[in-house]
Amino acid sequence: MSDLKPYLRHHQRRIDAALRRFLPKESVRPATIHKAMRYSVFAGGKRLRPILALAAAEACGGDPEGALPAACAVELVHTYSLVHDDLPCMDDDDLRRGRPTSHKVFGEAIAVLAGDALLTEAFAILATMAPCSRYQVQHYITELAQAGDSRRLIGGQVLDLEGEGKKLTKRDLIRIHEAKTAALLTASLRLGGMAANATPHQLQALTDFGYHLGLAFQVIDDILDVTQSTEMLGKTAGKDAAVNKATYPSILGLEKSRQEAHRLTTKALTALKPLRRQALHLEQIAHYLLDREY
Repeated sequence: MSDLKPYLRHHQRRIDAALRRFLPKESVRPATIHKAMRYSVFAGGKRLRPILALAAAEACGGDPEGALPAACAVELVHTYSLVHDDLPCMDDDDLRRGRPTSHKVFGEAIAVLAGDALLTEAFAILATMAPCSRYQVQHYITELAQAGDSRRLIGGQVLDLEGEGKKLTKRDLIRIHEAKTAALLTASLRLGGMAANATPHQLQALTDFGYHLGLAFQVIDDILDVTQSTEMLGKTAGKDAAVNKATYPSILGLEKSRQEAHRLTTKALTALKPLRRQALHLEQIAHYLLDREY
């Protein structure tokens, strides 16, 4: 695991540099919207999803450089979803990544428009992807659009909102997070693989890995929400319990939630076996995410 942190830092810098190139400068008129967009994008995120896209390209024998537009597009969709999730009409949070959320700085109207602009910009960036023998630009566009549509990312948020204050089952919770968390994370991996001209067999391995890793990621997030401080999380701790939102710890308890995170991570790692040693960084990232809880 010793080489993972330098690997993550290298790709974070690479992705940040690409995002700075792709996004309109703050001086471009109207300046307010571009300041708001860049404020949220460069708020210090770990860049997990775009790094997974680059690592997936490597795992399929490709050059991660070719996956950079897809990686940036995924990060913009993720950031737009956070900007909107934090709004008073949604999760109503004042803190994200350790600093005030977009609507606290720019007002609700600009925050809504900044999220809209980031989503739109994501597809403009994705359209610059180079086609390969198995995948054309339309395949990249469709992949990301489906991950963020009303049956997945947006649908998961709807289910999450409708579930507040209700007694949900584990199956209900899985349905929410298959859509809200795992779908975009899986799309990140698939887009990276597609950029590397992945075979159907390789793409299926990435899909299975992403599904289980996405659910494990959410279980760990839920655990951290009740075991870590606001300062450690960079967002308001205990927020889920405050709004009576169903989480893995509230349904399973902390110890069984930890067991579930381990089980899902093991399934994710098993899915990578067809990719062999080329998937080493993906394996390391899965272990790294699981270790966040400790």
